[in-house]
Amino acid sequence: MTQPASRRAFAAPSVRALLAQAGAFPLTLIAVWLLARAGVHMSWEGVALVQGALAALLAWGLRLAIWWRAIELVFPTGVLLARGFELPPGVFLVLFVLFLLIYWSTFRTQVPYYPSGRAARDAVAGVLPTDRPLAIADVGSGLGGLVLDLARRRPDSQVDGIELAPLPWFVSRLRGKLSGSRARFLRADYETVNFGHYDVVFAYLSPAAMAGLWRKAESEMRPGSILLSYEFDIPGRMPDRRIVTTNSKKILFLWQF
Repeated sequence: MTQPASRRAFAAPSVRALLAQAGAFPLTLIAVWLLARAGVHMSWEGVALVQGALAALLAWGLRLAIWWRAIELVFPTGVLLARGFELPPGVFLVLFVLFLLIYWSTFRTQVPYYPSGRAARDAVAGVLPTDRPLAIADVGSGLGGLVLDLARRRPDSQVDGIELAPLPWFVSRLRGKLSGSRARFLRADYETVNFGHYDVVFAYLSPAAMAGLWRKAESEMRPGSILLSYEFDIPGRMPDRRIVTTNSKKILFLWQF
């Protein structure tokens, strides 16, 4: 059954975050008025802290992820500090466009940019089957570090990076061209990519995305294929292996289909 448009809109984290800030505003006015009646006069910095704390509390009530709550907490103070610098309006426009290009889909998917690092690359390379060429996908490939590394280590295999945000996709593709890598970088939402085309799918997403990732993998991945998730487990799905990465306490989870 299709959800009403209003319910789908409310489900978007960005909408709930906006509602949290808007809902905190009248509460902040009431709090400041009550404190003034009691003889406590607050500075603008104090008002911003109250607004941020109330917005974070409302974000918790709206079941937003912890990093959204942190944004709610610091946003009013950040706005106040930005006004104090008296920066030209064009600077804010440039920053907005830059963040939009990097975090293109974060509002919808709740998957921020997480760079995986050398420990993850070594762990993934260590669990790949070596008896045959592989088709490998990194969903949410960011700047392409893991994809380029695996393509270098496994010249017999095809390694694809799948990234929706325009700027990370462009940077990763440029890195591939400049290095002469055989890796491919696809600008796409991984939810539209058929996992059945791959022997190995690697993901470094967020807790909010793991249930959906499992449903997709379970319905599309072929027998003998492997799903890898760095740091984030899938609730209710026991992994076949847990690999503690070198020089890190983070875990690489492996499911064999």
